[in-house]
Amino acid sequence: MSVQSIERAFSLLRALALGPMGVTSLAQRVGLPKSTVARLLAALETEGAVAQVEDGGEYRLGEGLIDIAGATQPGRNLVATVRPHLLELTADVGETSGLSIESDGAVYYLDHVESESDVQVREWTGESLPMHTVPSGMCIMAHWPDDKLDAYLDIELEKATAYTLVEPDAIRDRLAQVCSLGYAWGYEEGVDGINSVAAPIFEADGSVEAAVHIHGPAYRFPNPDRSHDLGVLVVAAAASITEYLTD
Repeated sequence: MSVQSIERAFSLLRALALGPMGVTSLAQRVGLPKSTVARLLAALETEGAVAQVEDGGEYRLGEGLIDIAGATQPGRNLVATVRPHLLELTADVGETSGLSIESDGAVYYLDHVESESDVQVREWTGESLPMHTVPSGMCIMAHWPDDKLDAYLDIELEKATAYTLVEPDAIRDRLAQVCSLGYAWGYEEGVDGINSVAAPIFEADGSVEAAVHIHGPAYRFPNPDRSHDLGVLVVAAAASITEYLTD
């Protein structure tokens, strides 16, 4: 493959990192003829670098990139695995979805996919929030061993908003609810004006590796009639991710 072909192939991969696209849209975005794009996609598909969402449909990044992405820095393998699920959640719900892990006793946001709404929430990728203030943290804490949870609840907890739970007994009750339901809702507890729902992604040994979530402006998210359905939706996404990672 020539240097020019490699450059063009990478331009397609960068474009697909934004979300699934068809040949025509890709050709327009990267400024190449459709015939060239179709030829490059066929070669990339053979190597597993891209895949079609459905036969004859749009293309997305493929599983062949996961090991390569995972070798670059911690967490990237997980990001590459989870991103297609985030794209699907955002497309289904119309709100921003994201991926987070535990890091230094806080929730660290690894990745997100924005909705197309005119009203956006700020991007949290690369930032951290206290574990007890957000649903992703609650999902992780709900599966901590007792001694680790006791140690966390023994410290003076930050009250990020007027709605943040900081009383140990109230947090324990919430964590029990998370274990029962499989998901956690947070209503302006971590950030004013933002509601979120999350579910845990498990390791093979039953510990929690990460959490997947959907969040949006409190004035429109969630529709009260859909709060349980949205919880079930993120649980299904997390379960699918868990199955792939532990297979």
